[in-house]
Amino acid sequence: MRTPTVRPLFDRALVRVALVDALKKLDPRRMLRNPVMFVVEVGAAFTLALAVQAGLGRGEAPVGFIVAISTWLWLTLLFANFAEAMAEGRGKAQADSLRKARQDVFANKLAEARRDASTQKVPASSLRRGDLVLVEAGQAIPGDGEVIEGIASVDESAVTGESAPVIRESGGDRSSVTGGTQVLSDWIVVRISANPGETFLDRMIGMVEGAKRKKTPNEIALDILLAALSLVFLLATATLLPFSQFVSEATGRGAPVTLTVLVALLVCLIPTTIGGLLSAIGIAGMDRMIQANVIATSGRAVEAAGDVDVLLLDKTGTITIGNRQAAAFIPAPGVSAKQLAEAAQLASLVDETPEGRSIVVLAKELHDLRAREVRGGNARFIPFSAQTRMSGVDIDGREIRKGATDTIAAYLRERGGSLPAEVDAAAREVGRGGGTPLVVCEGKRALGVVHLKDIVKGGIRERFAEFRGVGIKTIMITGDNPLTAAAIAAEAGVDDFLAEATPEAKLRLIREYQEKGHLVAMTGDGTNDAPALAQADVAVAMNTGTQAAKEAGNMVDLDSDPTKLLDIVQIGKQMLMTRGALTTFSVANDIAKYFAIIPAAFAGIYPELAQLDIMHLHSPASAVLSAVIFNALIIAFLIPLALRGVAYRAAPASVTLRRNVLVYGVGGLVVPFIGIKLIDLLLTVTHLA
Repeated sequence: MRTPTVRPLFDRALVRVALVDALKKLDPRRMLRNPVMFVVEVGAAFTLALAVQAGLGRGEAPVGFIVAISTWLWLTLLFANFAEAMAEGRGKAQADSLRKARQDVFANKLAEARRDASTQKVPASSLRRGDLVLVEAGQAIPGDGEVIEGIASVDESAVTGESAPVIRESGGDRSSVTGGTQVLSDWIVVRISANPGETFLDRMIGMVEGAKRKKTPNEIALDILLAALSLVFLLATATLLPFSQFVSEATGRGAPVTLTVLVALLVCLIPTTIGGLLSAIGIAGMDRMIQANVIATSGRAVEAAGDVDVLLLDKTGTITIGNRQAAAFIPAPGVSAKQLAEAAQLASLVDETPEGRSIVVLAKELHDLRAREVRGGNARFIPFSAQTRMSGVDIDGREIRKGATDTIAAYLRERGGSLPAEVDAAAREVGRGGGTPLVVCEGKRALGVVHLKDIVKGGIRERFAEFRGVGIKTIMITGDNPLTAAAIAAEAGVDDFLAEATPEAKLRLIREYQEKGHLVAMTGDGTNDAPALAQADVAVAMNTGTQAAKEAGNMVDLDSDPTKLLDIVQIGKQMLMTRGALTTFSVANDIAKYFAIIPAAFAGIYPELAQLDIMHLHSPASAVLSAVIFNALIIAFLIPLALRGVAYRAAPASVTLRRNVLVYGVGGLVVPFIGIKLIDLLLTVTHLA
């Protein structure tokens, strides 16, 4: 798997573009999408008009004070827009690199579904779904499709970043190809599966660009809540002007509150901090997926990943390393373990499968048997085939074979021998323990059993324990028999398993959990996984998989690493935690602003309110200005946290909630008191207020 290139958080080129985009986003038509910040923009424009009026000598307050309030309101908007533009800019940089992989090439369009059919050279942009093309070594694949004939090595580095070529062939789960990748050797016939503008690369580019990201249901709900709060505070603030005028005239105390102060109060009352950062948090969550080399075709899926409480994981390649390894030599009566190991090693010398190589290595480690060079000359190797179900070598008059128990038993019977009961019992014991027995014989004599076992990935048990700690249930899916599945499940530490899994069984299992109110995530790569992927709430398809699997999923892992599902869940949880933490902080830090602005605005009318000035701010003007400045600066200071995300720690929800309330709730209460007081002191010392 490649290590994705991660840009610095504040890359100079991105910052320059983001600053320009932040100004462009001041367009009221764009600001309307964010009700909270639209209120701030209206307030900024209104105070700017009041400043112009004051400059003409008819101001309600000193022109410098109004200009300062208006300036910091505009800066509040720019900081919020800059946060969103930075998040979008990181996605657009990724999209630009993907565009380089898209090229308008010519294709060899076939008249029929065979290589020797007549061809017509046409632009790739003219191809439509269902068209057939021939792609040979050195040529670019003109569009997304399915290999229906041939086999070839393909360079997919332009899409995945992985330099090693991959094999694509007709049939099976490695038949899907992506437009823009290049055939390095041999040839393939591809059936185009997408019209121009609908390709996988086009969808990737569209999703990577943050500007095109649709809001998730939780974001929409939070937007509605923030808009409702803004409306409530707007109505409350609007009533204060006539109320203060009435009280001032009736009591003769103080002066009515000014419009400038009311605007400042409104902006500080509404949840501007989370309102300004909400969009950036969502876009940055998508960006973290991209950095993990996962393309989410749905923002809803990224959010759902954070709420997942059931994980369905395939055994092979996810829980185990994907290939069986030799674990032990079990000799027959009268045969030493070294004799068995030597024969098994000879039969595996040219076996390039992981299982064969592991037998050679194990014989060397346990019995110091060095692999010999036996190619050519007096050695004849018998390769494994699906028909014989065994392999071996004839060397120096010896006939050595290894294979499945029943295959070797039949082979021995043909030569007048038989499989000893002890060897048959050993093979059965290996099978009951979740392993695969491989019987070795020489001539008509059985030498013993090689124990092959699925090797559980290192550290996977600890990862499953982490997820169990946060309330996520892990279920292993495998085609193995129940005995084998149970052994692997126990070793890996999963909570449950589904053995002898069929597409129908996977689909039924997902539906059962969903009917109980669970959110389910799963990964898959084959056409037989498509129904279950379509049903799952978070469905991660492998990029090496079939087109059907990629169409059914709502995420595509470009690295085709099944364990990535665990990382995806963590990224989703981090996004939800970041949104919740900053919402808590935003609501909490508004309290300090009340203690700053309300006494400053109304203490003249109600002297009793002066007791609320617990920060002992220098003057009403400095109190209001300090609160507005802090309101703007806190957004700027929180931009890195919004883009990077709150650090994720595997812990129960109750523990995470307590920690975040303590850090961001209490912190949100304390920090503004300190910040506003420091700004007030600075304004006083510099005589700016």
